[in-house]
Amino acid sequence: MPSVLAIAAHPDDIEYLMVGTMLQLARRGWDLHYVNLCDGSRGSTTMDREACAKTRLAEAKHACEKMGATFYDPIYPDMAASYSFENLAKVTAIVRTAKPSVVLTHSPSDYMEDHEIACRLAVSAAFSHGMPNLVSDPPVPSFYEPVTVYHCQPVGNRTPLGELVIPHFYVDHSDLIDKKVELLGCHASQKEWLDESQGMDSYLQTMRDINAETGKMSGKFEYAEGWRKHLHWGFCGPDDDPLRSSLADIIVEADAP
Repeated sequence: MPSVLAIAAHPDDIEYLMVGTMLQLARRGWDLHYVNLCDGSRGSTTMDREACAKTRLAEAKHACEKMGATFYDPIYPDMAASYSFENLAKVTAIVRTAKPSVVLTHSPSDYMEDHEIACRLAVSAAFSHGMPNLVSDPPVPSFYEPVTVYHCQPVGNRTPLGELVIPHFYVDHSDLIDKKVELLGCHASQKEWLDESQGMDSYLQTMRDINAETGKMSGKFEYAEGWRKHLHWGFCGPDDDPLRSSLADIIVEADAP
């Protein structure tokens, strides 16, 4: 059974940006794996760090269980993300444990550093999955099957400077939008935080609206997630494209620039 590993920054990022595609893969028999690298401990104005981390962890585990995915614990606090060998060794252990054919992660350019660093760690860990001389933390044996990396859309479909990002292809999840909202709703504490800190008003409606915008960009789907495929060198074969091939019946290719 093929597997997909989603590597995101914060509790709720997978539900917000990636879960529609993961659920479509699950329908086709794929095994789902789920990790948020940040513990969510600084995402509250009402709870202290310990209570916040505990709450966010429980919410993420609940969402993950509803998805039918395997859960991996976070590795550092919010805003403590850094590209270091210590963190790379931890993410490499997760990749080697999950043995994914596909790694899903953030856009290399996104609105905040936690997302961008999670992306860099995910890419490097996918690259190092077959390096026996790189000892992971904890030690997990290398594996040598190909791993293909895909980047989701940045938040709001835009770079930090506001430029629109056009994905390589779009994945339809119109019939799963209510399930996606349900899974995002598991992160109840995040709605309060975002309403107060970022003025997002309706956390769930904002996600729905962004997915509708991506669907409109596709020219076909009501709701969609967009993906860009990472270059293959060091990861997989030049023609490997398991996400596209597995979801070919619900994909629209973006127009070439």
